[in-house]
Amino acid sequence: QVQLVESGGGLVQAGGSLRLSCAASGSSFSINAMGWYRQTPGKQRELVAVITSNGGTNYADSVKGRFTVSRDNNKNTVYLQMNNLTPEDTAVYYCAAKFRGSQDYTNWGQGTQVTVSS
Repeated sequence: QVQLVESGGGLVQAGGSLRLSCAASGSSFSINAMGWYRQTPGKQRELVAVITSNGGTNYADSVKGRFTVSRDNNKNTVYLQMNNLTPEDTAVYYCAAKFRGSQDYTNWGQGTQVTVSS
């Protein structure tokens, strides 16, 4: 069983930066991809960024050029560097794991709140 714990959220002014971390514990060797999602009240959860086991990345159009996803395999940790934040980026951010052979993200962290003030 893999547990995911996010950290790094907080309050920042527009134009500022934050780095989120997602630490994985347990049997993480079979993880094929890690995703960062975000959700605001009344809206569906949005996939923001993905990083695969071979280092490939993908981003939502809304964050391209501002967010960067990376991983440190030695620490079993995935990061989301968020720059030039806007109030529209305010959300609860979740990391999630997709295992080999699975089409879905099945393991989720508890979420971390990011609030961007104007």
